[in-house]
Amino acid sequence: IAYLFIREGVVAQEKFSFAFLTDMHVNANPKSQSQEGLKQAIRSAEKSGVDFIISGGDNVDVDGMKADRKDDAVNLYKRYKQVIDSSSLKWYLTIGNHDRFWHDGKSAAHYGTGLFETYFGKTYYSFKHKGWLFIILNSAQICDGKYCIDDAQKLWLNSLLADTPADQPIVVSTHVPFLSLYYPVLEGRYTDADTFGNQKEIFDMFADHNLKLVLQGHQHLYEEIKVKGVQFITAGAVSANWWSGAFHGTEEGFLKVDIEGNDFDWEYVDYGWEIKN
Repeated sequence: IAYLFIREGVVAQEKFSFAFLTDMHVNANPKSQSQEGLKQAIRSAEKSGVDFIISGGDNVDVDGMKADRKDDAVNLYKRYKQVIDSSSLKWYLTIGNHDRFWHDGKSAAHYGTGLFETYFGKTYYSFKHKGWLFIILNSAQICDGKYCIDDAQKLWLNSLLADTPADQPIVVSTHVPFLSLYYPVLEGRYTDADTFGNQKEIFDMFADHNLKLVLQGHQHLYEEIKVKGVQFITAGAVSANWWSGAFHGTEEGFLKVDIEGNDFDWEYVDYGWEIKN
């Protein structure tokens, strides 16, 4: 039974769940069996009863491929899309830094985000599900040598938020994090190397909105940080330590998010992958 009621102009939501799978790093090395690992994670998500899957980026590893491996990059994207298309669940993909193919020349269709856009569409967009607004950002853009949200994306986001009611519950997916304690935890130092450079400017754009949850990737660690009432979760990695076991205690896994009305809960799901090589 779904319950709907009006509160301050916003329609309260049905109960639903979704899965956030990030840092799959499906690659061309058959020894990693990365494609089989992804399939196992998908099966686990499907059995958990979620409505859909959000990818948190680093879907495939093509950014390090040279120009003479363009066919390999294309085939990797094709195989990845085949796996997603065979899933029983709807997918919404976030782009990561490893999803970009740099070695085809700026004028070529595959350069940069071109392969991702060819197979999966826009690198930033939004959608609604049962009353919640989901915003997918591309934080793997580069401004002055650092990850960023560029001016064109900021204009798009500003326009989207201008048309969004203040009490609309919002979830954001971003690959490169807004916030992370990766370096302080692992190396005992603070740096913005693996957060995107204008994260505060982007976060401040949500100041008068009901941003509930920010889902992040990139770090392969599981982190929970809550700031100004917003829950930030860096959701480990489907590949953990790039398909070679746990990464500093974070096992291969994904995040399951359960939403009821205007509230949510979550759990990190270890889907049981064992190293095959």
